[in-house]
Amino acid sequence: MIETNVSRHHETFLQVIQSYYQLTKPRIIPLLLITTAGSMWIAAKGQVDIWLLLVTMIGGTFAAASAQTINCIYDRDIDYEMERTRHRPMPSGKVQPRGALIFAIALAVISFTLLTVFANLLAALLAFSGIVFYVVVYTHWLKRHTTNNIVIGGAAGAIPALVGWAAVTGTVGWPAWVIFAIVFLWTPPHFWALALMIRDEYAKVGIPMLPLVVGDPATVKQIWYYTLATVATTLVLVYPLNASGILYAAIAVGLGSVFIRKAWRLLQNPEDRTIARELFLYSISYMMLLCLAMVVDSLPITHHLINAVIAQLHFLA
Repeated sequence: MIETNVSRHHETFLQVIQSYYQLTKPRIIPLLLITTAGSMWIAAKGQVDIWLLLVTMIGGTFAAASAQTINCIYDRDIDYEMERTRHRPMPSGKVQPRGALIFAIALAVISFTLLTVFANLLAALLAFSGIVFYVVVYTHWLKRHTTNNIVIGGAAGAIPALVGWAAVTGTVGWPAWVIFAIVFLWTPPHFWALALMIRDEYAKVGIPMLPLVVGDPATVKQIWYYTLATVATTLVLVYPLNASGILYAAIAVGLGSVFIRKAWRLLQNPEDRTIARELFLYSISYMMLLCLAMVVDSLPITHHLINAVIAQLHFLA
């Protein structure tokens, strides 16, 4: 009997941990961290201090987790109405608002403390501003009131690029702002593709996502324009900033051409949910691979290899 009770308490404890973990929307956080990493590696010219990287990643994770938790508290009413979110911890009653709020505050405090002590105050303030922007500007002001919710709200997801650069340099340089712009411009086609897929659920809870307000054809035109702008902006790191090199440029062009082709297909078939889903899923891979290209391109060994290849080609010529 004692063993059974211990087992049940153990299961209950694990369930509580799992519920709080789910509040942070953990599937979203890796995308935020990869933009942080890309920015850090470029800022450090491929020689990032591993301890600083680890601390910045942990601090960024806690900041993002805090913002997502508060978002879950605020949106628990509409989460209950939407089929895909009904089983989240808040609408299902697994976590109470008071407990979730304490959890979110604790995460924010830990994030700010870690970044201040082990990185610098600017990085900490930027991470904290991301929490405030996501909660106040996006979740409270924009999400339920305007079709610009994703456009303006995309700034929250772009702030980690500034955090990463600030952690390394103590400033925010132009390359950081370009990476910020890449994420900012990428966010609308990413989320509008999702909105096309689940527009009925958004309609049920009255969220004014673009497809509901202007229709699918007008939405896919906006996706097309933002995709072109995103791909063009990725090349600004190469010229005129010269922050990334030929390897990054080649990968950015390759990834961007696929992104543009998928957006073009959707533009020709605005009602096709399968194509919208393909674009949505590819947009995730696009951002992760693009940031990975930033990292690899910045490494000193990459530059040595490229220079060796160029020298060999000159020799053969």
